Amino acid sequence: MLTRSGNSGGEARLRYGDNDYDILTPGSFVTCAVTGRPIPLSAVRYWSVDLQEAYWDAEAAAQRLTYSK
Repeated sequence: MLTRSGNSGGEARLRYGDNDYDILTPGSFVTCAVTGRPIPLSAVRYWSVDLQEAYWDAEAAAQRLTYSK
């Protein structure tokens, strides 16, 4: 279930699923696992279910997933 309420302004902790994510700890952003850039929750589009991490964009996701194999 996609849940986006209860922003605390800090970093959120998410559980990434196949089509959406659940908010485990409220916040306003997550950190890209490749670039270290903060990603506002409203802009989270790329993540890995297996690695449970988010990516800034498709390029960052491809870079991470290429090196994780």
